[in-house]
Formats: sequence, structure tokens, C-alpha cells
Amino acid sequence: MSKLPNCPKCNSEYTYEDRGFFVCPECGHEWNSQLEEENTEDKNVVKDANGNVLNDGDSVTIIKDLKVKGSSSVLKVGTKVKNIRLVEGDHNIDCKIAGFGAMKLKSEFVKKV
Repeated sequence: MSKLPNCPKCNSEYTYEDRGFFVCPECGHEWNSQLEEENTEDKNVVKDANGNVLNDGDSVTIIKDLKVKGSSSVLKVGTKVKNIRLVEGDHNIDCKIAGFGAMKLKSEFVKKV
């Protein structure tokens, strides 16, 4: 009998194989051993709303009206943002928007130009 790998999330030894994927019954995590190895290298990949990979210096467009916290202003759909910078955290895009100044945006609300 072959030894199955421990769960990469909770390190449980009670994993089982189901249709080419490994499943952890304790935390519910599913993974493919080949995909898991590829994804460990690209943990900090930031993607836009359409799934395109974003890089430092890219230009993006806002796809949803966004309220500016601490202000009565709104960033409108279609606002172009040039020269973005990717950072760690929930709001993973750091940028300057004309008329608003420095902002942090979530990548799920932008699309690559």
C-alpha cells in the first residue's frame, strides 16, 4: 500500500485519494500533488477580475463604482489607473489616482488595460 502525503494545510495524516485529487477529511482541503508543487512557487500572483496576471507598472481600469472610505467621493466605473504597484495584504494594489491621490485597491475590482 502506498503512503499518501499529509495535508498541506493542517498536516493531517488521514488523507485519501479521489479522482486524481487528494482530500483531507479533517479540514476539507483538496489538492492535486502536481498542481500544489507548481503553486508553491507562485503564491504571490495577483490577478484582476478577468484572471489576467497583474505586474508592477501595469495600467488598470476600475470595473465597479467604489466608495472612498472617509470621504463622500466615489471612484467611477472606467477610471484608468496607471503605474500600479503590487503589495501584500487584502488591498493588494497601491496606486495614485488623478483627483483622489494615493489609494489602495483590491485586484478583484480592476481589469488590466
